[in-house]
Formats: sequence, structure tokens, C-alpha cells
Amino acid sequence: MDADALTDARRPEWERLDALSRSSLDGAGVDELIVRYRAASADLAELKTSVGDSPQSAYLSTILVRARLRLTGASDNVLTLVARFFSQQLPAALYRLRWTTLVVAVVFIAISVGTAAWISSDPALLATLGPPDLLQQYADESFTNYYTENPAAVFMGMVWWNNFWIAIQCVLFGITGLWPVYIMVQNAMGLGVSGAVMAAHGHVDIMILYILPHGMLEMTSLFVAGAGGLRLFWSWVAPGTRTRGESLAAEGRSLATVAIGLILSLFVAGLIEGFVTGWALPWPIKIGIGAAALAAFLVYMLIIGGRAYRRGETGDLVEYEAGTPRLVAG
Repeated sequence: MDADALTDARRPEWERLDALSRSSLDGAGVDELIVRYRAASADLAELKTSVGDSPQSAYLSTILVRARLRLTGASDNVLTLVARFFSQQLPAALYRLRWTTLVVAVVFIAISVGTAAWISSDPALLATLGPPDLLQQYADESFTNYYTENPAAVFMGMVWWNNFWIAIQCVLFGITGLWPVYIMVQNAMGLGVSGAVMAAHGHVDIMILYILPHGMLEMTSLFVAGAGGLRLFWSWVAPGTRTRGESLAAEGRSLATVAIGLILSLFVAGLIEGFVTGWALPWPIKIGIGAAALAAFLVYMLIIGGRAYRRGETGDLVEYEAGTPRLVAG
């Protein structure tokens, strides 16, 4: 086959395709673009088969790339995607979990306080936790020494990984519905047991002071993780108008968005626990730092997230990334 002859014969059609790919199109224009794109693709295949790489095939390839981008669209650059993630997708995904997070927080606190009150009021139960001298040492020394016995950076890494592991279990096994509940109850009771020992020895105030700086953001992040896991479970129990698979997939993608945000919030909480809680700073400053971190998180979740949610964001991928959903009635 003569490549020059084919180019001379098809050039008007290729130029028309190139012009369409650069123009604003109505329905008829899009149809014509698709028809000419298919024809030009066949021409390129013929050129490649007959003469291999050539100036003619390179010219046609350039036109086809431009036409394909016109049909499918070009993805945004990385900076645009990152900006959209943090300004819209992540806050909207957090906002959707606000009420479930509140329920998880209330239940968690109730279990912790109830466990502490129950055990501390019964000497027999308290005695099952260990010898009196060991419990006394825990209340007087071990609880506070926990925050200073390791270098700040090492300690920060330890607590971040521990909290991340709790959160990721809620995310990974949220579909069961039982595992997030188990994780939250287990940790609530553990905190209640520590509270019982501290209360029995008159050190509740010390416990509160040492937990508040980092605990406000840390516990809120864990409550969000628990809420996300339960939301994932509910997405296949009550999928609404979507199929269970579609509902689970959409909620799973949104929860992945939340998980990325929790990595960052737990990292900040770990910084506070490692570099603020154990430092020799006035307690009002320590608690103020923790309160500021929590306030920033809540503003991001409730105010910025609320605005993004009302604009239609859910934390899921956009339709171009996730695929067109199946249309349903109602």
C-alpha cells in the first residue's frame, strides 16, 4: 500500500476529525466525531500493518489522540485532585458520619464511665485487677510515667500505630457490623478499668489532665472510624434503591476517603501525645492545644464538610473515576 496515496485520499477526512476535536459540539457533532474517529483508527491500523512507523502514521496518531481526549476528557492534574480531595471529598465524607459518630461517642463514654464507677465502688472487683501495691504503683507512678518513659518521637510513633491499628480494624472489618462494636466496647472498658484504679486511689484529676490534651482529637478520630465501619455494614443491610453491591462499593470508596483523613488526624493526635502531654508545660496550655486541634477537626468536619455535602459531594469518586451508575426509578 502507498502511504502517500492513502494520506492524500483521506486527508480531508482527517482534517475534518481534527477540526471537530477542537470545536464545541452539539449532538450531531459528537456523532460525527465518533464516526470519523473510528474511520481514522481503521486508517491508522492499515498504515501500521502495511508500512509500520511512518510520518503519515505519526501525523494521524496525533489527530486521534486529540480526538480521543475530546471524547473521554483529560484527567485533572495531581495538584487539582489533591486540592479537591481535601477541600471537598474528605470533609463531605466526614460530615456524612456526624450523627453516627455522636452515637458512638456517647455510648463509648457511657461504657467507660459506667465501668469505672462499677469497679471502683466494689473493693472485691477492684481486688481482681491485681495486688494492692501494684495498683497503688499504677495510680501513683505508672500511669503518668507512660507518657515520659520513651523519647517523644518514639512514643509518638508507638501511640500513632496503636491508634491507627484500632481505626483500621473498624474500617477493614466494618462490613461484619460486629467487629467495630467489639473494638469500641473493648477499648471503652479498658479505659474504664484504668479509670477505676485511678478513682480508687484519688487520682481521677490526674487521669483527666493527662488524657485531655491528646485524647480529645484521638478519641474523636476513633469514634469516626467506628462510625465509618458501622455505616459500611448498614450500606449492604439497607441499600435503598441501589443493589447491595453498588451500595457497598460506594460506601467502601467513601470510607477509604475517611481512612486517609484519619491517618492524618491520628498523626496530629500522636504529635500532641508525644510532644505536649508529657512536657513540663502548664496544664491550661496543654489542654488548650488539644482543644484547638479538636476544634479545627470539628470545623473541618461540620462546617467545611457541610458545605461540600450540600454541593453534592459524598466522599465517593466522581462519576468519571467510578463509572456511570446504573439508573434506577424513584
